[in-house]
Amino acid sequence: MNAWLMGALALAPACAGAEVKFAAADGFLIEHRFTIAAPAAKVWESLQHPERWWPADHTWSGKRENLSLVADAGGCFCERWDGGVVEHGRVVLVMPGKMLRLDAALAAKLDALAPIVDQVNAQQFGGLAEAAAKP
Repeated sequence: MNAWLMGALALAPACAGAEVKFAAADGFLIEHRFTIAAPAAKVWESLQHPERWWPADHTWSGKRENLSLVADAGGCFCERWDGGVVEHGRVVLVMPGKMLRLDAALAAKLDALAPIVDQVNAQQFGGLAEAAAKP
């Protein structure tokens, strides 16, 4: 079942926080906000390189270096390694410097998964915030 996995990146400073805004069996919406000590252009550039900040333990191959993201409508958030490839998500909306939205197949009964995905997203976007703040 397809679910919208929405990553809205507020590029202006914001209060740190996370919230499961909506959860149902067929989809959910999670919002995370981080204060990032970096220019908006640097954050946007970092967002497009999950191989630099995505947690390796949340990949199929065990190596974040195998991830790629094409930030264009229809672009792939993919992972490629010796002997395999997986599409984790498909880019459906790009507003450069403001928002990147992905469509991802997660599973059924998504309301039960929302709190878990919320915790994982906090780790992933925390990695983005840290990577973007590096010189």
